[in-house]
Amino acid sequence: MNIKEVISKLSIDEKLTLLTGKDTWNTVAIEEKGVPSICVSDGPHGLRKVCTNEKGQTFTKEAVCFPTASALSATWNTELAEKVGQAIGEECSANDVDIILGPGTNIKRTPLCGRNFEYFSEDPVLAGELSAAYIKGVQSTGVGTSLKHFSTNNQEYDRFHVNTEVDIRALREIYLKPFEIAVKKSKPTSVMCAYNRLNGIYCSENKFLLNDILREEWGFDGFVVSDWGAVHDRAKALKASLELEMPYSEKSFDALKQAYENGKITDEEIDSAVERFLNIVFRLYNNRNNRVKEYNPDGHHKLAKEIALEAITLLKNEDNILPIKKEKIKSIAVIGNYAKTPIIQGGGSAEVKPIKIDNAFDRIIELAGSDIEIKYSDLYAAWSHINSINNLSTALTFACDSDMAIIFVGSPFNYESEGYDRTSITLPPHIEDAILKIAAKNPNTVVVIQAGSAIDMSSWIDKVKGVVFAWFTGQAGGSAIAEILFGLSNPCGKIAETFPLKIEDTPSYATYPGNGYASWYAEGIMVGYRYYDTYNKDVLFPFGHGLSYTTFEYKDLTITPDTASEENEINVKFRIKNTGNMQGKEIVQLYVKDTHSKALRPDKELKAFCKIDLKPGEEKEVEFKLDKSAFAYFNTSFNDWHVESGRFKILIGSSSRDIRLKGNVYVKSNFDFS
Repeated sequence: MNIKEVISKLSIDEKLTLLTGKDTWNTVAIEEKGVPSICVSDGPHGLRKVCTNEKGQTFTKEAVCFPTASALSATWNTELAEKVGQAIGEECSANDVDIILGPGTNIKRTPLCGRNFEYFSEDPVLAGELSAAYIKGVQSTGVGTSLKHFSTNNQEYDRFHVNTEVDIRALREIYLKPFEIAVKKSKPTSVMCAYNRLNGIYCSENKFLLNDILREEWGFDGFVVSDWGAVHDRAKALKASLELEMPYSEKSFDALKQAYENGKITDEEIDSAVERFLNIVFRLYNNRNNRVKEYNPDGHHKLAKEIALEAITLLKNEDNILPIKKEKIKSIAVIGNYAKTPIIQGGGSAEVKPIKIDNAFDRIIELAGSDIEIKYSDLYAAWSHINSINNLSTALTFACDSDMAIIFVGSPFNYESEGYDRTSITLPPHIEDAILKIAAKNPNTVVVIQAGSAIDMSSWIDKVKGVVFAWFTGQAGGSAIAEILFGLSNPCGKIAETFPLKIEDTPSYATYPGNGYASWYAEGIMVGYRYYDTYNKDVLFPFGHGLSYTTFEYKDLTITPDTASEENEINVKFRIKNTGNMQGKEIVQLYVKDTHSKALRPDKELKAFCKIDLKPGEEKEVEFKLDKSAFAYFNTSFNDWHVESGRFKILIGSSSRDIRLKGNVYVKSNFDFS
């Protein structure tokens, strides 16, 4: 199909009509000119397709609810990210959806952001690599993606108008970097702009963002779509390189037509936008013939469970309370509604209608068999999340009379959601009180938390022996939790965001959510672990933390060459061995530290990672290759990435604060101030 030839046959009115949606989920077709329509739909942790029945009533189709992005990021497994992308692409194909609106790769600036469950990490490299893998998986099926929300949509509070004031270095190193990685590695078919202003300009109208960086610098060749209702001035948005406004707006065409007639937008700008848009439309439309017409729900449910098993994170395991040992434990008090009715996802446009839902309690009963007596008690009234005296009394009695107590708690339904932020990162006070009272009755207490983002546990964590952070692990997460508890699977998740002791400790606390007009990102590049580790702040759990039922030994680090120029690729090799008695997976993290920088640099920055599967006694070699980007920072004087000459430390760790191996490399810059 010759796109330019198609465009030459379109009238100006037809061209302008194409640049706004037909309705909420479809683009405009001009059938007599050979222009098809494509369908978009919400995601990103499963397909949320909204349909209309014969009576005009809307409903959401069932789909597999996979673990949310915060859970997927806890796997640190790009292969799984690609697999889930492929599975979601297959479900899109079977449901005639051409573009899934995801992934969300915004940085977790504050743990209060209501949409953090949809985002990957506080670290741009981890977020970018997982996004790239997800996009690759989806687009391998012939379905497109919409990388979102570009950019600095780091809070839901006042998201439609807030002006995020971010210095250029922080913008480049932290907030744009995951988008850059995803765009360059996986070429998403579209990018969705954010609602907010960035340094005074709405993202939908921000030429620096959408054209200068996204297109000209990064080479993006897809189309930019607005978040739903994010366009304020349609002509400015078009000139900034936003091709498609969604959803349908009766004002859009008139605004474009008037701007055209007044000479504010030109034929060249319109034709260029239409060409970029139609290139993707025709590509996706032509892909339909090669897409699958159905998918395997049971297979996708199995994949959802595989991801859940790798995401669930063991945060504390005092006295090796876990896994449950049948020779020692003969009775367990299972306490809390979430054991039977799990919270599998957050709320808002990402909310998937699951095909089915596993629960932990049923699987616990199966695994306990006749060897362990299970006593169950609700913890609070499901409709109010308020403890009833009878329920708590029963829970305390069961805890007192059992060898172990397992308490299921978490974020109440829609506590974490699009549209608003959390007001606190603690559990509800009555739940914290219940944990303390139950732990006082039974010293062998384990807490299982279902939540999408960091939780402040400081008031009770010293009173319990075990903490399992289950995240929002989708429709198969319940059975996965039970299998982790009983040791059928070895926990191998690690947190992709720092868990602070309290919200007041977070680097954005002083300026979040802003003054009603602007939110000033005063912490600059010191986001997440970069802040805590640089300034030696105590945390509840550091970035990258997660325990295992086995142990790992790191050894034999080599770095070659030990002196290099910017053009050299540096090879980092070491060996890792499973020194325990159970097969397990270890997430290996490589950080780089600039030891003598003239510019402010964080104490360390994640630059590479991988997940290694090892049998007991097995040993493997791990190799990373580092290029110039691993040592560069964004120099505002050059307005470019810059490497300073000097010695850098290579730090290999199990978390940002559990560094196992250290080495040095001297990098000679092509240009230096000295």
